[in-house]
Amino acid sequence: MKPNLEEITNLLTQKGTAMYGREAVSQLEHALQCATLAELGGESNEIITACLLHDFGHLIHNLGEQAADEGIDDRHEYRAIPYLRSLFAESVTEPIRLHVDAKRYLCFVSKDYWATLSAASKKSLELQGGIFSSVEAEAFINQPHAKEAVQLRIWDDQAKVPGKMTPNLAHFTSIMAACVLRI
Repeated sequence: MKPNLEEITNLLTQKGTAMYGREAVSQLEHALQCATLAELGGESNEIITACLLHDFGHLIHNLGEQAADEGIDDRHEYRAIPYLRSLFAESVTEPIRLHVDAKRYLCFVSKDYWATLSAASKKSLELQGGIFSSVEAEAFINQPHAKEAVQLRIWDDQAKVPGKMTPNLAHFTSIMAACVLRI
């Protein structure tokens, strides 16, 4: 069955109430904050959609809300791609797929970046493979959509503010709808 926007918004609404790991915001609050930062940054509908859905993989696995606490990398950046690929172009899905590696990249290129990460993000980084080597960093940044993934990652890190006001999910649903592949 091909997924649709209604299923995505239902999952965001229903499962998005769960806390975002050990952060002080829910999954949905985090998604809305990240998408809002992209929109305020003047980004395309595709990047705004990628920001909204970058952690969608957390909502579709059955590993529990605190998989990282149990030493499990839920590989959420990959779990969402088969689901989203049938709806969206690579301009949406590739920044999502690459956003975890973007954290590994940023830790390599900016020694100050590590210090800005939350404790939960530092823990997940270790499960996700740790900081890139120079060879890994160069290979990463030369991929298509890597620069967009780096920007998504920066907004991802900033999108953990309790009580921050954002547009609602309906606002972003119309942006997602503009990105749906027409086959």
